[in-house]
Amino acid sequence: MTVERDGRGGRDRLVERGEDGGRGEDGERLQEVADGVFVCVRPDGGWCLNNSGLIVSGGQAALVDTAATEPRARRLRAAVLDTAGVAPRTVVSTHSHGDHTFGNHVFPEAVVVGQERARAEMALAGLHLTGLWPEVEWGEVRLVLPEVTFAERLTLHVGSTVAELIHPGPAHTAGDTVVWLPGEQVLFTGDVVLSGVTPFCPMGSVAGSLRAVAALRSLGARTVVPGHGPVGGPELLDATEGYLTLVQRLAREGAAAGLTPLEAARAADLGPYAGWIDAERLVPNLHRAYGEERGEAVGDPAQMSALFAEMTEFHGGLPACHA
Repeated sequence: MTVERDGRGGRDRLVERGEDGGRGEDGERLQEVADGVFVCVRPDGGWCLNNSGLIVSGGQAALVDTAATEPRARRLRAAVLDTAGVAPRTVVSTHSHGDHTFGNHVFPEAVVVGQERARAEMALAGLHLTGLWPEVEWGEVRLVLPEVTFAERLTLHVGSTVAELIHPGPAHTAGDTVVWLPGEQVLFTGDVVLSGVTPFCPMGSVAGSLRAVAALRSLGARTVVPGHGPVGGPELLDATEGYLTLVQRLAREGAAAGLTPLEAARAADLGPYAGWIDAERLVPNLHRAYGEERGEAVGDPAQMSALFAEMTEFHGGLPACHA
């Protein structure tokens, strides 16, 4: 094990080294980002490679998001038990998507908490995600819905650590939760904010995501833990805002020129965001931004199959998933 400087996030992180000197990505490694606050960062942050968080205080533990596959979730459980010494009493699901929730079932001691719309979205989607990439070794994943739901805010006490669960409004999805630790100045954003990874808003709102980012900035976080990609600071909020503002501009210009979202995506210059992982998400993001130009507030999950197919066409094949 060694400490390595991450070029994108600019922070030190723990990296497991294999015998060949490469990264040992099969293990779930927890990095301490504040006193009693840990993060599992799963490189490279692409499709279904989400981050998880662990809060430990006073002999208690809470987990923020699990993992996409049963094998990863079980390795995460082992790492959590090794670090915390106890199983988490609470699992917070930051939103409905399976990469953040399919591992809930390997923490049977925990009460699962989520925003009320996230529970409904999870029930509606079921295990649909597994059908998009059938070659992935999902394991025996099963759905565990939030048992405790909230509308706008909920306070969670983990020993002496206070965690504020906040619904920032429709953003990545209609039922997002961010977890704010005011004492530690650590913010878990879920997929409202990503790091070096392209945002994905077709089930939520581009405009809503921008409002959410502005609200998150006002919290004054020192450490920002994105849903995917390396841990960073407030600069991650700025980058997300910049990308989403560009998507809105491309949508306005594309609509005015009579272009479809797919045509607008093909003609787009993403500038500083061109190198972000999973750039093909521009197509569904533009669909959502076009819809907002027509006055539609939130994306329709029923449209996702068609949007995924169009995104795949733009990409030239099925996007890679290394879950």
